[in-house]
Amino acid sequence: MTAAKVGIREFRAGLSDFVDSDAPVAVTRHGHTVGYFIPVKEDRSADVAALRAAGEKLDALLSLTEDEVDAAIEDFKDLRHKGKKKS
Repeated sequence: MTAAKVGIREFRAGLSDFVDSDAPVAVTRHGHTVGYFIPVKEDRSADVAALRAAGEKLDALLSLTEDEVDAAIEDFKDLRHKGKKKS
């Protein structure tokens, strides 16, 4: 499989397309090859699951009442002060 030659500006402008493709790309500057980009296909299901979990945690935080937020802040302050005393 030969790599298509692409100028650095075109590569930068179309980076997302090159990432999604299967073909390697030879990146050139002034006609000289300066590097190769070889996209790696991987299973992104773990990343998607982690992102969904983070979104669920964020949703839970955003649904907290003001009293719950104040209590969490006080807990954080207490823990921080206990940590400083140990040092």
